[in-house]
Amino acid sequence: MAAVLSLENVSKGFPGVKALDDVSLGVEAGEIHALLGENGAGKSTLMKILCGIYQPDAGTIRLDGEARAFSSYRDACAAGIGIVFQEFSLVPWLSVVDNIFLGREPRNRVGLIRRSRMLAEASELFERLGIDIDPEISVYRLSVADQQFVEIAKALSLNARVLVLDEPTAPLTPTEVERLFAIMRRLRENGVAMVFISHHLEEIFQICDRITVLRDGGFVANCAVSETDHDALVEMMVGRRVENIFPPRGPRDKNAPVLLEAEIGMKKTAHTDSLKLAQGEILGFAGLVGSGRSEMGMALIGAYPTRVARIRLDGREMRFSSPADALAAGIGLLPEDRKSQGLILPFSCSDNITLNHLAQFYHRSTPFISRHKESRQVDSVMDQVRVKAPSNATPVRSLSGGNQQKVVIARWLERGCRILIFDEPTRGIDVGAKSEIYMLMKRLAAQGIAIIMISSELPEITGVCDRVLVFSHGRIVAELADDDIDSETIMRHAVSEPRHDDADAREPAAEEVR
Repeated sequence: MAAVLSLENVSKGFPGVKALDDVSLGVEAGEIHALLGENGAGKSTLMKILCGIYQPDAGTIRLDGEARAFSSYRDACAAGIGIVFQEFSLVPWLSVVDNIFLGREPRNRVGLIRRSRMLAEASELFERLGIDIDPEISVYRLSVADQQFVEIAKALSLNARVLVLDEPTAPLTPTEVERLFAIMRRLRENGVAMVFISHHLEEIFQICDRITVLRDGGFVANCAVSETDHDALVEMMVGRRVENIFPPRGPRDKNAPVLLEAEIGMKKTAHTDSLKLAQGEILGFAGLVGSGRSEMGMALIGAYPTRVARIRLDGREMRFSSPADALAAGIGLLPEDRKSQGLILPFSCSDNITLNHLAQFYHRSTPFISRHKESRQVDSVMDQVRVKAPSNATPVRSLSGGNQQKVVIARWLERGCRILIFDEPTRGIDVGAKSEIYMLMKRLAAQGIAIIMISSELPEITGVCDRVLVFSHGRIVAELADDDIDSETIMRHAVSEPRHDDADAREPAAEEVR
């Protein structure tokens, strides 16, 4: 079949960086085409060129064989190209229908908005997609998945024949991912060409027809999904063979001193959960989205309302009324959304790392910061966590997702934190960067730092953690350790109904049973 969309020999450079070098990509009607590569490989740059946000230095964009040039995003939309960005572009306080037609509302002869027509077209779009959403409901009241579907409907309302989906599954639960894939299959049947960007390789084999791989801004390969496998794709993406993404699991020190003991009772529940965290241990919080695992992590640092919160550090009773209290006690949090909650993107690496403890860099007799001392210490901690950046003055927004995550880690190490809570530490980062994060966690644990890892990805829970607490319906329902940690057992507990006949229905750890 002839390609509906072709990008031919596209190149793009920025000051000091060659973002794309002679890259080509073709997508046919009714095809779901995966675009893969590590963070910084050039995927987003290529898609921004396609959508008129960037202008290429060289190369050609063709639609139905005709060369096109888009001077703006509006030009690309008018030509039938729609994009669903990783960060939503919806206005939360407007209704669904107002978001879909924002800036291009149909009007009658005297300029009044034809709302009835908007509602009819929105309902028709949702029926075409097979989803049930009230067009008049405010967007902020929708689930993340439904907001994602509204973004797709908004793109299709532009009569898009080419749809770009940039990490659409990142915020979705497995059930919601299946709903999204059902919509994509329906669009494929209707002849829509799709470019699908994802770091979850299992999704590529589940939904895509063909794959294009980029590395360091260059074209690496194009192949049918049926002609490759997981290991081959990883090797194409990172340029080397990755035998095992997870570091080897060493023996757990069962006699390590306990750093943290906690008894937490959430305000909305009647029960109280207890947990312990030992020095140098990686403790996993597993469970379905909404199971209470993230809430527990936030409650431990005083950022979530509790009915009971008894916390002991090194056996000493502590009271945290805010995350600042927890930080002062040596507990740091890497939040789930690093871009909005963990970093100030326009700031440099150095400013982000020293943000919480600038006092140590003041001159003794002046109110001025010693930039030389600050820079020296920042360079040291960036080397420790292996941040890849031109210098510590580089704005964080220009770094890949994995390196942004490392900057947050560097901040808490510079602060001297002994306990780190990682909430979804590898969300939105590529397979190579994931491996680096796992190795870094193991190195930190070997240095005696205790880690809590909250994750939706069972492979990383089973591959990295020494012990696992499984959450269901807002409480801990099982504790697993060593050889008892496996995906099937975790999922069985995660979907179970907690027992209510006991204040602590948690299954004991393996060594307690023995």
